Amino acid sequence: MKDFKDKIIVITGGATGIGLSFAKRFGKKGGKVVIAGRRLDRVEQSVESLKAEGVEAAGTSCDVTKEDDVKNLLDFTLKTFRKVDILVNNAGVSSSLKPAYLMSHEEIMMAFNVNLFGAWNGVRVFAKHMIDQGEPCAIYNVGSENSFFNGVPGAAEYVASKHAIHAMTVALHEDTPDFMTVGLICPGLVNSELGEGITFGMDTDQYTEIAMKQIREGEFYIVSHAYNMKHIDDRHNEIRHAYETYAPRYADDQEFDVRTLMAQMSH
Repeated sequence: MKDFKDKIIVITGGATGIGLSFAKRFGKKGGKVVIAGRRLDRVEQSVESLKAEGVEAAGTSCDVTKEDDVKNLLDFTLKTFRKVDILVNNAGVSSSLKPAYLMSHEEIMMAFNVNLFGAWNGVRVFAKHMIDQGEPCAIYNVGSENSFFNGVPGAAEYVASKHAIHAMTVALHEDTPDFMTVGLICPGLVNSELGEGITFGMDTDQYTEIAMKQIREGEFYIVSHAYNMKHIDDRHNEIRHAYETYAPRYADDQEFDVRTLMAQMSH
């Protein structure tokens, strides 16, 4: 989707950081923006800041872990702008930073409830409505460089949730019609509230400028931070070594391949 003029864009976690920067960029391209967050006062402040920059914006409170809140967000969007064209599932939480075996059940579930199931609530509530509109539309889930490898030591619950949203987004891409663009936004270290005051990451607006170029081109993977390829290559080389050593390719080796067998069963 190259033209955002008069498109309605909904961004969860949109009152601060990457979400707010995306809201500004979509708005500057003529989009009408709805931002949502748990803290209504911050949402209202950010809506006013967007309006001051000439962006047509509205906002409401939303806890993405609560399905009813996400349904209310859709209702608010439809009442305000009558449709929705783009959903950015951006709301997220960071890690408790401790060894995996010391993490509490509550800490693990917090990461999954917001980072994965919160985005999945957005998909479940918004996607059918957007598909029923029958017009070009898009859903972007915000993953992380941690969707590809373990980038943050001691952050198993966060990394696992970001691996999981990668898998869900790939499946969503396969499950939806061609007129719905689906993508995974994968920030590296970016300065935002999620990083609890980190100031040595990439500037937030610099990051969203990089990401928006890829969104306009309809890319599935929205990437940045070039050094990530070293970690990705390291992981893939380790997997490749295991297969080449213990499960090397052979003629007709698709005999036990799940996708091949399921395709055969469907015919």
